[in-house]
Amino acid sequence: MAGSHDSPKDPSASAQAGQDPFEPAQDAENGLGKGLTNYGDKGFSLFLRKAFIKGAGYTDDALSRPVIGIVNTNSSYNPCHGNAPQLVEAVKRGVMLAGGLPVDFPTISVHESFSAPTSMYLRNLMSMDTEEMIRAQPMDAVVLIGGCDKTVPAQLMGAASAGVPAIQLVTGSMLTGSHRGERVGACTDCRRYWGRYRAEEIDAPEIADVNNQLVASVGTCSVMGTASTMACLTEALGMMVAGGASAPAVTADRVRVAERTGTTAVAMARSGLTPERILTGRAIENAIRVLLAIGGSTNGIVHLTAIAGRLGIGIDLAGLDRMSRETPVLVDLKPSGQHYMEDFHAAGGMPALLRELRPLLHLDTLTVSGRTLGEELDAAPAPFAQEVIRPFDAPIYPVGGLAVLRGNLAPGGAIIKQSAADPVLMEHEGRAVVFEDAEDMALRIDDDALDVKADDILVLKRIGPTGAPGMPEAGYMPIPRKLARAGVKDMVRISDGRMSGTAAGTIVLHVTPEAAIGGPLAHVRNGDRIRLSVARREISLLIDDAELARRAAEHEVVRPAAERGYRKLFLATVTQADQGVDFDFLRAARTSETVPRKS
Repeated sequence: MAGSHDSPKDPSASAQAGQDPFEPAQDAENGLGKGLTNYGDKGFSLFLRKAFIKGAGYTDDALSRPVIGIVNTNSSYNPCHGNAPQLVEAVKRGVMLAGGLPVDFPTISVHESFSAPTSMYLRNLMSMDTEEMIRAQPMDAVVLIGGCDKTVPAQLMGAASAGVPAIQLVTGSMLTGSHRGERVGACTDCRRYWGRYRAEEIDAPEIADVNNQLVASVGTCSVMGTASTMACLTEALGMMVAGGASAPAVTADRVRVAERTGTTAVAMARSGLTPERILTGRAIENAIRVLLAIGGSTNGIVHLTAIAGRLGIGIDLAGLDRMSRETPVLVDLKPSGQHYMEDFHAAGGMPALLRELRPLLHLDTLTVSGRTLGEELDAAPAPFAQEVIRPFDAPIYPVGGLAVLRGNLAPGGAIIKQSAADPVLMEHEGRAVVFEDAEDMALRIDDDALDVKADDILVLKRIGPTGAPGMPEAGYMPIPRKLARAGVKDMVRISDGRMSGTAAGTIVLHVTPEAAIGGPLAHVRNGDRIRLSVARREISLLIDDAELARRAAEHEVVRPAAERGYRKLFLATVTQADQGVDFDFLRAARTSETVPRKS
């Protein structure tokens, strides 16, 4: 083992002991001896590698210890990761305190607002970058530092495929700001204030003022958006130190979490605790349970599906819906509730929530500490009075945050975030107002001549995985300006795209199969009647099967394509939402199990 205290301290000591310090056999599975570049002479390969790294001033003593890679996603384009340099240093401290050698290295960094055409388009590229850099470089374990929406799932996907001991560290949420005496935070309040501006309820100077307050520090969104959701799911999966999900980015708590993460990584290197031992079907079920209980982002199920798919685990949407009926929303955070992530942290964070969910969880699942989830909960701080994490018998919403819809419009399923929808609209029939793609919507949504009424249903096509490409968060369609001015705050909206986890509204998403590959959504016409019934889990186009078949026969499907580069790879291999929007060749060759299991 590379971390053994009996390892030779320098070449001369090895020679005196009768050992060849550059004999690769002694280090072949650990430390600097892993994955040697092939020059035809393995001894020379190790000799050369050590020569170069010694140029950075390392001693043989340092190089004999467990090597802990640290994925550094710092980028000036990514303010969600603005504290990454501080976290890297804290992780290094933890690694060295535990007797390891920390080595940080860069990968691409993906920010939601600085990624065209969409961050989801780049998630799989980041996962490939992460996987290949873990494989290519010698490390006994790796710390994954991410935060912004797609970075954490990308890193977990890559680490699951690479098979090296891995632990996740999130950058943490931003602090909240204050606008004219009101507490505000990104990005639920971003959408709320922009909606008021579109409705001409506030003026240009005020929207400029609030723009300065919505993001009060570096870090991820301060509500239960996708970044916070993925942080919570990662802790539920066991891939993060206990209590590591909620500490805000600019706090001492976050830095202490980083140090603990480094120390834990060394222990994982020594024990060989790899992701496939942690990311089991039962752990995925725990994460689904948490997704439902936190009122988490609809993106969470797409990302969980992609992570699970890397290990041959399928997610059954019908099973998710069964779990939703018995799992209430317990976390009172925007957009389903009223509070912010720093309040969730002050209330005890994930250990407090998991304690409430304990009867529904698989407590025997393994965590990065080497202990089970049940053992971690036994060791968690005692509960105390607070208002953010509700008791199981006093939820903020009686069932899970997500519901799965099916019907002739979505034979492969669709998702609605029922905890953030208008109860009046969840049983609704209306006339379709159709936009053929995002450009069509942008051109017409604010036209006063648009034929639209408050009880209509907005339909947006071709923003799915291939149609956009990259499944953008355009599913949160704006209320047409003339209706917004009249005071309309919500409408039923349907698309094959996604929406931000920070958004609220009666919005049907992830319609599968998507319009761009000939799914039924492609055949919806202006004036068609559509029925939404969340109670019956139904989303239906109210035309008969023969008419739908006739429209499909008349519709020539021309799948998007590209001539070169990453876009060509993406369009040729990306899967649908029900398979995680991953590339087909990155998923495990076969599905070994499907969760949630039927009870």
